[in-house]
Amino acid sequence: MVQPVTINISAINKQITVPTGLFINNEFVPSVDSDELIHAVNPATEEVICSVVAASPKDIDIAVAAARNAFNTTWGKNVTGFERSRLINKLADLIERDAQELAELETLNNGKPVKIARDFDIGDSVQCLRYYAGWADKIIGQTLEVDNKSKLAFTRHDPIGVCGQIIPWNYPINMWAWKVAPALAVGCTIVMKPSELCPLTALKLSELVKEAGFPPGVINTVPSFGPVGGAALAAHPDVDKVAFTGSTITGRKVMEAAAKSNLKKVSLELGGKSPHLVFESADLDQGLPVRSPRSLCWLEASGTMPGISCELLIGPLSAYATTLARTFINLLVSKVKDQVIGGGYDVSSGGGPVVSKGQYDRVWGYIEAGKKEGAKVILGGTKRPGKGFFVDPTIFTDIRPEMRIVKEEIFGPVLSVGRFRTEDEAIFLANDTSYGLGAGLHSTDANQCMRVASALEAGTVWVNQYNMLNNNVPFGGKKQSGIGP
Repeated sequence: MVQPVTINISAINKQITVPTGLFINNEFVPSVDSDELIHAVNPATEEVICSVVAASPKDIDIAVAAARNAFNTTWGKNVTGFERSRLINKLADLIERDAQELAELETLNNGKPVKIARDFDIGDSVQCLRYYAGWADKIIGQTLEVDNKSKLAFTRHDPIGVCGQIIPWNYPINMWAWKVAPALAVGCTIVMKPSELCPLTALKLSELVKEAGFPPGVINTVPSFGPVGGAALAAHPDVDKVAFTGSTITGRKVMEAAAKSNLKKVSLELGGKSPHLVFESADLDQGLPVRSPRSLCWLEASGTMPGISCELLIGPLSAYATTLARTFINLLVSKVKDQVIGGGYDVSSGGGPVVSKGQYDRVWGYIEAGKKEGAKVILGGTKRPGKGFFVDPTIFTDIRPEMRIVKEEIFGPVLSVGRFRTEDEAIFLANDTSYGLGAGLHSTDANQCMRVASALEAGTVWVNQYNMLNNNVPFGGKKQSGIGP
């Protein structure tokens, strides 16, 4: 057994106990062959919070064996949908009970404001678990007519088996729930590898898994470095499916390892470069100031929260549209300025630091590239003094399609604003990317909304809103943004 540690959160004068071992078979254990540790860092202060055990490939083998044994004995086809539903709902109840403490721990390790972690991420995670709990006892097949006199065919849905799940740092609890809930509902068992940058809440959630009453081995949590634990899961011959959320580059490696090992099933949610088209009929008074700039700002203002790197295009180039563009940009800048980017325990903060020094340097590399390539900075673009990986929201105009800030995913608080001449050009520019995760458009012309939404090459297209997710609506990407919902 590995003993938990008590963490002091000085900002709120509170202590939280956090497990630091690998969670395998409902116990927190050390590595069987490694002394390597993952050092969890507070991105707001750059201080080490604590250190947790880093899983080795042999630890991954043990976790997978535990998951396989549970699948064959106490889970899988050996438990009813009613029982799966009961346990998933119990887990949701416990997360809801501990929402405040989980949010505080999420803020400490990830940087996002407590109110966002609690009310959005954890609130949605609870609803996600309950949504899939509702499906657990409603999994049905079909009867098929073959020959009514002598033959009957029927289909049934079986669980895939052991699922290796690799999640990123931007929504640590949300991503955990999105991966865990559907797998549990259908009877799969899980080996979960959280991001090495944000492992603490996944370990804390593992305590609740045991408290909820799940049999040992159904959910196993193995913090590890990506090239070690992630690679081992993707290539493991006894893992039946791997689900990965992260960069397109790593997604390719996961898919290759899955193919070379046992041709395991793969779900990939990868990078994005979300275009937003603002047409001249857009209602600034009713829609955009309330919803879109705030949504764009909320998403991009904190490096801990971006789901899709954004590019905003306004047009066409008529006299009215030029006035609209100027008005919209002023509103956008005003809304972004209203956002307080600060410590996550400050109730006034609407965004926090980016998650790590590596991500901080990456984002600043793009900001400097934008300046060097001739884009105009109309907000931000200068570094803060002092500690913490804070990047103030930066907005560029005067962009060109070939610029790095336009073509590549930044995954930070950087927004590029450009113009288009015609609807066709807008669609071309929006689709001129290797990504296809999400997109948005803003118009009061219903025909235009339907026409353009259909033409945009993205898994999700929002109309006159953005980033509104629902658990009963599929979410997935086209092109190099992934495979599967």
